Amino acid sequence: MADGAVLTRIETGGVPGSAPPATASHVTVRGLTKRFGTASIYERFDLDIPRGMLVSVFGPNGCGKSTLINIIAGLIPPDAGEILFDGKPLHEIKFGYVFQNYREALFPWLRSVDNIEYPLKLLKIPKAQRRARVEQLVNHLGVKIDIKRYPYEMSGGQQQLISIMRALVVEPEILFLDEPFSALDYEMTLFMREQLQRIFMETGTTTVLVSHDLEEAVYLADRILLLSRGPAQIADYVRFDTARPRTDTTLSDNAFIATKAHCLEVFQREVRKG
Repeated sequence: MADGAVLTRIETGGVPGSAPPATASHVTVRGLTKRFGTASIYERFDLDIPRGMLVSVFGPNGCGKSTLINIIAGLIPPDAGEILFDGKPLHEIKFGYVFQNYREALFPWLRSVDNIEYPLKLLKIPKAQRRARVEQLVNHLGVKIDIKRYPYEMSGGQQQLISIMRALVVEPEILFLDEPFSALDYEMTLFMREQLQRIFMETGTTTVLVSHDLEEAVYLADRILLLSRGPAQIADYVRFDTARPRTDTTLSDNAFIATKAHCLEVFQREVRKG
């Protein structure tokens, strides 16, 4: 992780897959093009991410899910195209990024509290203010773990929670998460899903989540961005406006079942094209 990188609801009705009405876009992607060697990942790709919503990204293996958010977050340069945040370029906004591999994302020689503070240190915020900001975040989220411990003294879920807090401490305008639960066991995954949902409800931060789990992608999201095989296009942009907090009963709700079934149908159609 580079030291210079700061880690930083559409309310609609209708049936799954129907086009939602126009909504204020927080992130605007126009004409995105990206190639790796002879492989064309994106060609003149357009996307709008609505403000204050949790958007999950799902699609076939290798379709460019992680590449998309890495380009939007400035971690990978595009070959062509424009990405704006409320009409502004990336360097004029604050964003958070939670990496898939929490063990590599955290600095093992720093205590957890210092890991959380690190982006504020990059922003040259005085130490007393950094510590106050972290304490405020811990209290606001009701975190019960000892953040004075080193990451290696914590469970995987606790480490990933530290990663999420590090991304949130800068009070980001947008939060990116790249398969943040993929390295966790099932029990911890369920716990972290609920933590993420609670954080989203508390902060209302525009959030983009890459997931390889369709149930998770639908359960957590307000909108599900379904990508085609490369060069990736939008196969569908599905809304799921069930009220939060979502619980185990959501999984048996008719709206959830119908939305998941629709997304699975689109996904299988795209897989068959390969």
